[in-house]
Amino acid sequence: MDSQTEDIKNQNIVENKELNIWEALIPVLILMGLLAYNIFLKEGAWLGDYSNQYILLMGGGVAAIVGFYNKTSINTMIAEIWENLKSVFVPIMILFLVGALAGTWLVSGIIPAMVYYGLQVLNPTIFLPASVIIAAIISIATGSSWTTSATVGIALIGIGSALGIPTGMIAGAVISGAYFGDKMSPLSDTTNLAPAMAGTDLFTHIKYMTITTVPTILIALVVFSILSFTIDTSGNADVSGLLTTIDATFNITPYLFIVPLVVIALILTKTKPLIALLTGVVLAAIFAFIFQPDILTSLADSKMNAITTAMLTDTSITTTNETLNELFSSGGMSGMIWTILLIACAMVFGGIMDGIGALARITKSLLKMTDSVFGLFASTVISCLGLNAIASDQYLALVIPGKMFKKAYEDKDLAPENLSRTLEDSGTVTSVLIPWNTCGAYQSTVLGVSVADYFIYAIFNWLSPFTTLLFAAFNIKIRQLKDARKAAK
Repeated sequence: MDSQTEDIKNQNIVENKELNIWEALIPVLILMGLLAYNIFLKEGAWLGDYSNQYILLMGGGVAAIVGFYNKTSINTMIAEIWENLKSVFVPIMILFLVGALAGTWLVSGIIPAMVYYGLQVLNPTIFLPASVIIAAIISIATGSSWTTSATVGIALIGIGSALGIPTGMIAGAVISGAYFGDKMSPLSDTTNLAPAMAGTDLFTHIKYMTITTVPTILIALVVFSILSFTIDTSGNADVSGLLTTIDATFNITPYLFIVPLVVIALILTKTKPLIALLTGVVLAAIFAFIFQPDILTSLADSKMNAITTAMLTDTSITTTNETLNELFSSGGMSGMIWTILLIACAMVFGGIMDGIGALARITKSLLKMTDSVFGLFASTVISCLGLNAIASDQYLALVIPGKMFKKAYEDKDLAPENLSRTLEDSGTVTSVLIPWNTCGAYQSTVLGVSVADYFIYAIFNWLSPFTTLLFAAFNIKIRQLKDARKAAK
């Protein structure tokens, strides 16, 4: 477990006896109401391009007023905001590097090469399930859904778009596979964090997760297979034209795959993601000079300026095909600013909610509402889902319920792996379904597909909480604490 995850694990949960449940819910209800108004009635532009960011800050302001009323000091709130912002420093740096990566991988010909060869290998009739499997393999190997999306995810979106497959479906397939792999990989931070919070060991946790996770991903694969056979892939007939255009615009060679292979190899050898991605940016810049000098010359008055522009700002490469023109464009680092500000504002709101004790109060109230085993599982799921929306961070959606519900599971004679599995089934995988959550904001930006467009197709992610509740309702593989202790002897 890395130092950042260790810090999250040891995070203090603020409680406030002065605060009642209705007061704790006031900021949440106002935030949800304003977000709904902005999304459904103002088409997301009520306060301009940064409406969601302003709304999150407004929700934070309401939470601060509730906190003042309940004797919470401004210093406590600021301290929690700072802790939250510190926790997303590395993800923000990763986002900037992903922006630079997208730009340099475009001008170096890496992304076009992926599309070029992918169009010849991935048939539309198997594309979606193949995307799930490819993303799952990479994510298991790297332990990171974020790295998976930033590498093979971008390539699969490009290939699928060229084939005429809706981007929402492709993104849903990539995210389903990526989060399956992330959830099952021993290298994943959340896969280490969940058992640490629940009180079980890593490999017991992974083994127990297969009970709900494997059926869920199999259902997702069946659905994606059916979709692949039934969708109208209008781009399929034009593949030869696309290949000709890509070949005429870029110098396509298998040597370009050295860069993504190096990045994946670095991740596999547990190199820090920042170093791995930075290496990918530097290598891509070098490869651009070697393989795409004409592209660089056409973009700026000097090759170095073209590389710098690709890393920092908008870059578009014009071809004779409109589909490819849209595909071969990148926003660089500047294209990540909207997402980074959304994450920062979400952390401000979540920090104030934590600082005034609202998160702990809401979770405790859920805990008091249950007196059955199924009710305990349901309360855990609701708590994780709610915290993904309120705290806007998947780590807090694991840490807070993990700490709050641990004793309740013991009191019901339930083995700790029941809790760790439920945390992952409802906390880890649903974070990507919330637009202002760090994961939802990241994935939608990197893949270039809004959460609204991929939500229904992220089948594995939204189905997982239902699967875990179904198993709990029918008492399927719900391990008792006494049985776990016997097995450990």
